[in-house]
Amino acid sequence: MIIWIASYPKSGNTWLRSLISSYLYSKNGEFDFSLLKNIRQFPFDDTYEKYKNNYSSPSDTIKFWVDEQKKLNSDRTIKFLKTHSAFFNIDKSLFTNSQNSLGAIYIVRDPRNILTSLSNHYQIEPNKALEFMNDTNRCLVKKKDNEHSGYIPLFSWALHEKSWSECSKIPVLTIRYEDLIDQTFATFQKVILFVKGLTNNKITFNREKLKKSIASCQFSKLQKLEEKKGFSESSINLETNEKVKFFSLGEKNNYQKLLSTDLVDQLTDLYKEQLKKYKYE
Repeated sequence: MIIWIASYPKSGNTWLRSLISSYLYSKNGEFDFSLLKNIRQFPFDDTYEKYKNNYSSPSDTIKFWVDEQKKLNSDRTIKFLKTHSAFFNIDKSLFTNSQNSLGAIYIVRDPRNILTSLSNHYQIEPNKALEFMNDTNRCLVKKKDNEHSGYIPLFSWALHEKSWSECSKIPVLTIRYEDLIDQTFATFQKVILFVKGLTNNKITFNREKLKKSIASCQFSKLQKLEEKKGFSESSINLETNEKVKFFSLGEKNNYQKLLSTDLVDQLTDLYKEQLKKYKYE
C-alpha cells in the first residue's frame, strides 16, 4: 500500500523525502542522494510507454493512474511515493483511493516564499511565477524521446492546497514547511508517528535514529552534497543550458527581502484565507 509525500512544487517535498529515506532506508540515519530512489515520483518517467498508443493528449494518461497503483501494490509491501499532483477527480478519474493508499503527508508552505523559490528554480521573473501559481489549468508535462510520458495536474496553488488539506478519501497529515525548519524534531516525529499508525506499527519510532537523520539532512550538508555529486532533480536554465542549483536559497529565501512591496501586498491579499488558516499572517 502507498503512503504519499505530497506537495505543490518548491514546498519542501525533497527535504521531507530525504529525512524519511534516511530514517527508513539507511542503517544508521546517514543520508545520501541514492536513498531517494526508494521514494520515486509518481507518475514515473516510464509509466506510460506501454500505453502511448492509447492516448492523444497528456491529460488522457490520468485514467491509467489507479491501475498502475494497483500493479505497484501487487507485492503487498508498504511504499512511499512522492507526488506534486493535486488530489483530483477529472472525468471520473480519481488520483487514488483507499484501496491503494494508506494515507498521505501533505507539506504546505507560505505561498509568498513558494513564489520566490519557483522564480529561482525555473529562472523566471516573480510576476511569471505568480501567473504559474494562479493558473487553474496549470500542469507539469514530462517528455521522453519526444513522447509524453506523464501528466501532473497542479491547478492553482490555492486549489492544490485545498484538494489535499480537505481530502476525505484517505487520511492526510498536513504539516507546515516552516515547522519542519523551526521545529524539525517535533514535526518529523509527528510524521513518523502518523506513518506508524497508518502501518499498524510496521514502521517503528526510534528517537536516536530520528536525530541522526535530521543531522545528516541539514540544508548545508545537502548543499555540499549537491556541489560534490550533483543532483539529478535540479532544473536547467533555458538561456544558458546550465543546471540551476536545487539546494540554493535555503534560509535566504525570505520573500520580504526578495519581492517588491507591491507584489507582497498583492500576494497577501490574494492568499489571505490560506495565510490566516496556517497562521502566516
